[in-house]
Amino acid sequence: MNLYVPAMIEILLISVSVAMDAFAVSIGKGLTVTRVRPVDVIKTALWFGGFQALFPLLGFFAANTFSKYVTAVDHWIIFALLAFIGGNMIREAFGEEEENSRETAQFDWRHMLPLAVACSIDAFAVGVSFAFMKVNIWFSVIVISVVTGAFSAAGLYIGRVFGARWQKPAQIAGGAVLVLLGLKVLLEHLGFIAW
Repeated sequence: MNLYVPAMIEILLISVSVAMDAFAVSIGKGLTVTRVRPVDVIKTALWFGGFQALFPLLGFFAANTFSKYVTAVDHWIIFALLAFIGGNMIREAFGEEEENSRETAQFDWRHMLPLAVACSIDAFAVGVSFAFMKVNIWFSVIVISVVTGAFSAAGLYIGRVFGARWQKPAQIAGGAVLVLLGLKVLLEHLGFIAW
C-alpha cells in the first residue's frame, strides 16, 4: 500500500467528517431508547458503516469513468464538492433539533435503510473527490466504514447518556474540516502552498 502519512491523515480527517451525519443521527436514536442493546449497536454500526463504504466507491468509479474530461479542473471540483458538503453539514447542524425529535427507537431495515442512505449521500461526492485526489480507494472506504461504524455506535451511547448536547458541535466541526481540506487541495494545485 503506497500511502504516505499526510494522505493517511487526510483520509482519516475526511472519514471522521463524513461520519458526523451518522453520528448525529445515532445520537438522535440514542435519545429515543431506554437502554442501548448490543444488537442495536451492531445494527447501527453495520448500516451506517456499510453505506458509508458503498457510496464513496460508487462516486469514485463514476468519476474515474469521466476523469479524462475534467483533469484540468479537478482541483476546483474537489474544492467545490468538499466545500458544499462541509457547508451543508454546518447548515444542517442548526436544524437538527426538529429532525431528531422525529427519530424512533426502531432498528429494523425500514427505519435504518433510509437513514443510512441519507447519511451516505455526501460520501458519494467524497468518492468523486477521491478519484481526483488519486488515493487508494479500498483503504479509504475501509477507514471510512470503520470510523463511521465506531462513531455511530458511540452516538447511540452518547445520545442515551448525555443527550443532544454533542450533536451540533460534532456536525459543525465535521463540516469545517471538509471545507478546510477542500481549500487545502485548491491552494496546493494553484501553487500557493506545498505539502
